Amino acid sequence: MQDYHINIFYSEEDEGYIADVPDLKFCSAFGETPEEALEEMLKAKEIWIEAAKANGKPIPSPHYRPVIYQVA
Repeated sequence: MQDYHINIFYSEEDEGYIADVPDLKFCSAFGETPEEALEEMLKAKEIWIEAAKANGKPIPSPHYRPVIYQVA
């Protein structure tokens, strides 16, 4: 099963970790640890998809792959 790529990075400005899904516009979450950011992102992703379905909005397929994982 193909799933969405999740980025997790530390934000000095927010003094915590930010997680986002590049394929789902504006879908992001915050946590004090990388694990907490990931946990919150998994919840946010489900809510994002539910809201899109409820409002008849398209749900993009997972396409984003960081350059590090792309085959030359």
